[in-house]
Amino acid sequence: MPLKREPNLKDPDGLYAAILAAHADLSESESVALNARLVLLLANHIGEEEVVREALALARQSIDEPAPG
Repeated sequence: MPLKREPNLKDPDGLYAAILAAHADLSESESVALNARLVLLLANHIGEEEVVREALALARQSIDEPAPG
């Protein structure tokens, strides 16, 4: 299964709001722990190590490369 890179959510804004709400009232360390748990749960759900590794590489690349402009 290849990594889907095109938009694939019915309500991305609603999902983003739900993610923000899950972090409400958490300390920074609790928020980091929540993100880590979420990543592991979603990686397990995907079940394809190659896809998860590709997503990790792309996410890291977006951090390491300066924004254009």
